[in-house]
Amino acid sequence: MSNLTNNRLNITATPAQITAVKTAYQTILTNLPFLLGLTIEERSSLPAIDVSNKTFTEDSISAGVNNASLLPGYVSPASMQTDLTLFTQLDELISLHNQLGEKLQDTQLLAGSEAYVGALTLYKLFASAAEAGVAGSDAIYSQLKQRFAGQGGAGKAPSNPEG
Repeated sequence: MSNLTNNRLNITATPAQITAVKTAYQTILTNLPFLLGLTIEERSSLPAIDVSNKTFTEDSISAGVNNASLLPGYVSPASMQTDLTLFTQLDELISLHNQLGEKLQDTQLLAGSEAYVGALTLYKLFASAAEAGVAGSDAIYSQLKQRFAGQGGAGKAPSNPEG
């Protein structure tokens, strides 16, 4: 759990870093121009390959390559092998992508949590200052307490900020 005394992140990305990462993504898209998007309907209607389906697919392609004379001319085991090779290549890239995506999401979650926990602390401090009659704190507290309007507790910050 993040708190004010355990600030695990205290950094921002530089504009040059953001530009370099965007360029890297563009490089990926440039190097894989055949990538495409599917509709929700296409995604749900296409048969998916899994471990057992992959073995079956490999065995079928092998049988087709080794017994081409038994197949009609419009069936191309070589094209099927090309698709399976691309599937395998993308599997490796997707694994790397997922690892990076998880780190991006986790870092974003932690940064947001640390900022929010800090904001809740500031809110409580301004509430205490307003309650103690510190000049200028009423306006700040009034502005900030709008976030909790309608949640009960008379505008008090939640005691468990994660909840």
